[in-house]
Amino acid sequence: MLVWQSTLLSLVLLLAGCASLPPSVDREPSRAANVSDKTSLGRLALQATQGHADQSGFSILETGRKAFLRRAALVEAAEHSIDAQYYIWNSDVSGRYLARRLLLAADHGVRVRLLLDDFNVAGRDEIFAALASHPQIEIRIYNPFATREGPGKLLEAIGDFERINRRMHNKTFVVDGAFGIVGGRNIGDEYFGLHPEVNFLDRDMLAVGPIVGDISANFDRYWNSQAAYPVEALVGSAWEPAKIEQAMAVARAMAKDTGGLDCMPAQTKSASNDAVAGWLQKLEWAQAELVFSDPVQEELPDTDQPARTATRLGALIASSRESVLMESAYFILADHHLERIRQLTDRGVSVRAITNSLASNDLVGNHAGYARSRRGMLESGMRLYELRPDAQICARCGGTAEACAGEVSLHAKSLVIDREVLYIGSFNLNLRSIYLNGETVLIVRSPRLAKAVADAIETSLLPENSWAVAEGGHGALQWTGSDGVYDHEPATGFWRRVKASLIGLLPIEKYY
Repeated sequence: MLVWQSTLLSLVLLLAGCASLPPSVDREPSRAANVSDKTSLGRLALQATQGHADQSGFSILETGRKAFLRRAALVEAAEHSIDAQYYIWNSDVSGRYLARRLLLAADHGVRVRLLLDDFNVAGRDEIFAALASHPQIEIRIYNPFATREGPGKLLEAIGDFERINRRMHNKTFVVDGAFGIVGGRNIGDEYFGLHPEVNFLDRDMLAVGPIVGDISANFDRYWNSQAAYPVEALVGSAWEPAKIEQAMAVARAMAKDTGGLDCMPAQTKSASNDAVAGWLQKLEWAQAELVFSDPVQEELPDTDQPARTATRLGALIASSRESVLMESAYFILADHHLERIRQLTDRGVSVRAITNSLASNDLVGNHAGYARSRRGMLESGMRLYELRPDAQICARCGGTAEACAGEVSLHAKSLVIDREVLYIGSFNLNLRSIYLNGETVLIVRSPRLAKAVADAIETSLLPENSWAVAEGGHGALQWTGSDGVYDHEPATGFWRRVKASLIGLLPIEKYY
């Protein structure tokens, strides 16, 4: 090794080692609430489940507007507990609104537990610590950086690479142990169709019944893990009490502000309970299972072994008899995965998949990793589609015509097997989800729900919504859509294509 390389490596390790996580942290264990007839939501849920044995009730949250309003209504109706677990919680219009309503719920005696992955906390330690000073609010940060800001944070990511790359990508939301939401959405304007420039096509599932207890078990497993740190244990200098009091007063004063939402969420308990009662009339009842991967512990598990979530989804795909329909924001498969796809197509199973195009992908690195295996996907017999940023299904982002003001990007993670079995969750069909991230997988056996999602995905495959990718002449790829045929990545500039190509030379698909 050259002297300068050795010196640089020593400097990185030295600086990364200057900060360390608190060696002794008081993590008082706690458990999720069980559904109970002592709360209004509990009574509604218990009444709804009568006559459905061990089935659970489900409602697909296809549009961002519906996903936001369902969460907002459940917060208002809460009487005992709210457990929220997210990879991202943005400080934008929707994120601030829901955070302020959580504060009001806590003021009324609701226990709030908020678990956030540290990768996107980004300088908000003291804000979260101020919220956590409320006696009814606890906030924990998952797998945190010891260095909270500045260039040392990047150096720590290099020096502690294996640990830092194990992120909590799960997204779960449970209120009073009675109603749960799982799926692909984080908390932020782009997930609810409220962003002025780019919004995500995404999908969640509202659930009631026995499956909610499994969603809570997922939350508790991460909440009580060694990787979840109370935010106050990470903050070097907490705000003065007067500053906290002032910040909380401002948050309460603005809690009813709906500016920028272009919709009116329920803001009273009675209105929220009425809304929830209306949802129950439209639930689909079915058998379901929830699978989640293990959180990071002191001893990191072998990252060359697929997580339990990946193994279960792999078995589900292998069980297909007629068709597999896949929708994944990030789509990177290894050679042995493609061989299994080839085995399916060889026996006549139709395999179709849609992911982001280079033009619609929010992360060029992810697209670069996907592009490395794209030809192999086609050779496996898979039919491949890439979302257009100007897709005509943009109204699905928010549920309104206004959601079409900007571009769209795919963020959903869904599978439909034989139009009978449905998966919706946080798990992308990529190597990071398979080997590194914490993920949550909801599998529902319902032909009716499976058909609804299959119809939505198949609409996204139409030429006005995506480009079909195929091998053209002389081994080159072609993209075909309503606007014609391309021999390069459509709707992209030269330098973006060059950037993706250069990143694609790096053999680091697992970390995209």
